[in-house]
Amino acid sequence: MAAEHTPEKRSTLDRFLSGLSESIFQTKLGVADVQLIGYVSDLMLRFVRIDAVHKMRRNDGRPATEVFQLLCEAERRIGIAKREVHRHIGDVTLFWAGMFPESVRGDGKDSPDQLLNYFEHGKRSYKIASTIQADETRPPCELLNRLSDQFELCAYGLREIRREIDDAEPGQQLLLS
Repeated sequence: MAAEHTPEKRSTLDRFLSGLSESIFQTKLGVADVQLIGYVSDLMLRFVRIDAVHKMRRNDGRPATEVFQLLCEAERRIGIAKREVHRHIGDVTLFWAGMFPESVRGDGKDSPDQLLNYFEHGKRSYKIASTIQADETRPPCELLNRLSDQFELCAYGLREIRREIDDAEPGQQLLLS
């Protein structure tokens, strides 16, 4: 769910990613779903830190760093915990397939993930998460269902956001401190 920030508490990066997401999704893709756009924008902001990508833990306490490991963890959990792992699988696969599609094509690394279809598992995981009810502090089931249904479009939108960032003129690049 998009972070509910008051304007004065939003970081420069948050405002930048939100504005860029709104521009790409609304102008280039014709998507006017504010909740969906907000979720995608918040996803990028959350995943700026790699520890957010690797927040799920395996049974032995080590981070689950591959989608294959996350899928195994999802099968071990029930209720809200299962929902959160499936949502995270959807988030991770959407983020990587959209922002860094070259990294999910299989680069010869010795990983079970090189055999996975990120689109298939991302859509499936969002769909499963959408069937498990949660409290109002978590993204609503309807939003997770739309993310499943619109997975390819959201991944394409993320690719367009990355392209926009990559194509920025040298004087227009965002400096983060």
